Amino acid sequence: MADVSRPVSRTAELAASDPNRVIVFDTTMRDGEQAPGFSMTAQGKLRMAAALRDLGVDVIESGFAAASPGDEEAMRRVAGEIEGPVFCSLSRSTEADINAAYRALSPAPKTHRRCHIFLGTSPIHRSAKLRMSTDEVLAAAVRSVAYARTLFDDVEFSAEDAFRTEPAFLAEVMEAAADAGAQTLNVPDTVGYATPDEVLARYADLIARIRPKHPNAVFSAHCHDDLGLAVANSLAAVEAGARQVEGAINGIGERAGNASLEEVIMALRTRADRYDVTTGVDCRHLVRTSRLLCEITESPVVRNKAIVGINAFAHEAGIHQHGMMADARTYEIMRPEDVGFEGSFFVLGKHSGRHAVAKRAAVLGHDLTGGVLAEVFAGFKRRADEIGEINDTELTAIIAAAADRQERPAYAAAG
Repeated sequence: MADVSRPVSRTAELAASDPNRVIVFDTTMRDGEQAPGFSMTAQGKLRMAAALRDLGVDVIESGFAAASPGDEEAMRRVAGEIEGPVFCSLSRSTEADINAAYRALSPAPKTHRRCHIFLGTSPIHRSAKLRMSTDEVLAAAVRSVAYARTLFDDVEFSAEDAFRTEPAFLAEVMEAAADAGAQTLNVPDTVGYATPDEVLARYADLIARIRPKHPNAVFSAHCHDDLGLAVANSLAAVEAGARQVEGAINGIGERAGNASLEEVIMALRTRADRYDVTTGVDCRHLVRTSRLLCEITESPVVRNKAIVGINAFAHEAGIHQHGMMADARTYEIMRPEDVGFEGSFFVLGKHSGRHAVAKRAAVLGHDLTGGVLAEVFAGFKRRADEIGEINDTELTAIIAAAADRQERPAYAAAG
């Protein structure tokens, strides 16, 4: 058995140095990219990896080396040209896959390479996909981890479909993987089936069983969003003691996607009072990274996407705009600058109030009061009902028309 009682890799050392540090594991370029509609070229992966490095993620899962020669070559370029993060390749529990991972990651420093082995453990995966007994799955897990440790200092083991696996067997497999040399133990909710209370209980049980024997083992969360619970489940895992979270920018990934990395990161930061953990991420790069991914994959995010959507810090409703003008904390729990936006902004539309219209008019050089303001606001409401959002050009035209109407009686009297 490998000696896993001491840190032997960059991430293991990082975890051992601070028990409250959450390792951020990005799988945008692997789980995200393998979903329909999100394929990336090698050049696209290079650009994405550079952005993730600037963001400050700890581990980049840059692909699945055995999937294709092209994927292996793209991963080799990324590992050779981008410095800083640990680079990781997914691998099935076979020597051929592990060897492909080693070739793909060989340009990176030895301490910055990780092999991520996965093996289905649930009854449905054992019977329908693998056609293996529990004993055979256990043996394959041990054998593949032990082999990977002959090539890699950093090995992660994932029990695929962990939350539909019998709890006793899951614990047995995870402990055996740790005994064989896996320093990171991932408990993936592969099909987005779990609920937060189940996640909390399962991690607590696994940590209580394995941590006494393997004090440096890092427990990881990899949650999918089939029931819309990926972020909530990831946070529950952290609350239970997981110190690695896996996710993807914009939440891309198989089916309904992965946990949205920007949401997890900002939840941990914004609710530090509850979670009391830190990450190494520079949150100011979140919007830029999100938009780069949209550009590379030609897949925009919806307006109301949390953290990075264009509506995340936009306000149209009059009561909200009035509150924001008094104190932004009335309706914003984060500063937009902290995630990479230039600031909050008011959208002028049919729900906007008189205060917001007057304030925007003042920015444009028009000090509206009294009857002129009333006239402008009435015209504003009529036009907003017709076209929705009112931009600066439209507002200026409304102000000019109102001013003209205000002046007409004076002209008539003079005549």
